[in-house]
Amino acid sequence: MKHRRTILQCRFGGPTRMEEAFRTLAVRGVHWFDVLDVLAVTALFFLVFRQVRGTRSLHMLIGVVVLAVANALSGLLEMTATHRLLQNVLFYIPFAVIVLFQEPIRKFLATLGGTFFGYRAGREATSRVAKETANACFILAELRYGAIILLERSQGLKEYAETGIRIGAAVSSDLLVTLFYPGTPLHDGAALVAEGKVMAASCFLPLTAGTLPTTYGTRHRAAVGITEISDAVCVVVSEERGVVSLVMDGRLETVDSSDELERRLTDLLGGKPVESPATESGS
Repeated sequence: MKHRRTILQCRFGGPTRMEEAFRTLAVRGVHWFDVLDVLAVTALFFLVFRQVRGTRSLHMLIGVVVLAVANALSGLLEMTATHRLLQNVLFYIPFAVIVLFQEPIRKFLATLGGTFFGYRAGREATSRVAKETANACFILAELRYGAIILLERSQGLKEYAETGIRIGAAVSSDLLVTLFYPGTPLHDGAALVAEGKVMAASCFLPLTAGTLPTTYGTRHRAAVGITEISDAVCVVVSEERGVVSLVMDGRLETVDSSDELERRLTDLLGGKPVESPATESGS
């Protein structure tokens, strides 16, 4: 070990940066704010990873991390040319990040703000919204009426409500089914549910830029698009196939029953689980 260190010292003209770092740490010691610092950085990386998980941005983020690690290692190993090159590349990374990750950054900041200042409906009201929405979706699926219902979470969706017709009525399965009846002028577009109410109908949502299977139509593209840039949850009913899909974080999944959809929505919206009909009748 001593021989290896002597070789490194001869090569670089003195103690390596890695040795200096360990020596400084040994002299200074580890304080509680060092642990807090590490936890803060870990939490930040976790929050960022949650925002880009399952998206194309994840691969770009991994590339940035690889460059940063390579830059750190080249500095520790005194690889001067490589280190200088990577430093020049990383100098422009913040500008590239703003351009490449503008949607995840926007979603992260909006979610962070909504966590502290967003509206939170009561658990009972949220559970009622989940139950009525689930019932409506499977009635619509049986009737083969297409529908898209957008449910707000922590991030406000007022800008999308303004693209439609204001409703402001309590959520009920009858109202939702009526809104998406093909003969009504409000059946095109999305119904927006927020604060325990159907806030608006016939709302326009941004379409995803990604590719989807040909079995999915415009409603599915809109559901994926809005959930890619917000933390909202979308439920889509296919009029061609009568299939109900739950969409969040830009990912689609098929739901097979009203009870399953109710449970998923209750969990995602943070509501209180509702007793099943069998439980209620037995009490």
